Amino acid sequence: MRFRSSTLPIVVLALSASVSPAASLRPLPFAPVETLTYNLTWSVFAAGQLVTTLSQSGGSAGDPYEIKAVARSRGFVSLLYQVHDEFHSVFDPTNMCSLRISKSIQEGRRHKETRIVFDSQRKLAIFDERDLARPGDPPKHVETETPGCVADLVTAFYYLRAQPMQVGQQILVQVNDGNQTSEVTGLVQAREEIQTPMGRRFAFRVEPTVFGGLYKRKGRMLIWFSDDPQRLPLRIKAVISVGTIVGELQSATQSPAKP
Repeated sequence: MRFRSSTLPIVVLALSASVSPAASLRPLPFAPVETLTYNLTWSVFAAGQLVTTLSQSGGSAGDPYEIKAVARSRGFVSLLYQVHDEFHSVFDPTNMCSLRISKSIQEGRRHKETRIVFDSQRKLAIFDERDLARPGDPPKHVETETPGCVADLVTAFYYLRAQPMQVGQQILVQVNDGNQTSEVTGLVQAREEIQTPMGRRFAFRVEPTVFGGLYKRKGRMLIWFSDDPQRLPLRIKAVISVGTIVGELQSATQSPAKP
């Protein structure tokens, strides 16, 4: 069993409505400081925990938002494969355009640090990566053209939460993970009642086309968003070659605003 950063978003994936992130948005359903805590399972085994925290760098309404997502393996899975991944994503809350994302990936013997800066004026994604497991290798540097306003994997996940949803709706977003920008499409498949650790909730089930497009491997991903003003991602399910990984939202907390 190999947890890879590309399957953790559970962490990050998603889409937007049939417009780019730069389009005008409704009031956001989330605000600093929000913390979401997930328990992860692989088939029948407890696999780990994912915690995402949304904060703001300053006190003004237009100051950038930062998302910190930390995934750690636990229990039986840790005996097979140690995982400690951290993502730091910064975006403009006025238009949901990504500004930068940094990733620290520790998965077994694999240890990489990545930083992507999105230059909207030059329409570039500037990618820098170091392989800490191979310190003799030179750093990787790539500059790729973008449409100008794109979403990284983590920001796209939050952008989707901000969208109105109805069954049958097609959902699109331009996602860039440091290489070519990919258009991810999702379908709002159903509105259904599900049992969660937070009780029974009505939710929209969305399937984004992240496999076979953004990621070349085969698989499926399903996300259940609560049908309420918070649009909480209650459950995330990834079906991949090594089995099924499920993230169940255990808690959603909101810290008091700073004085």
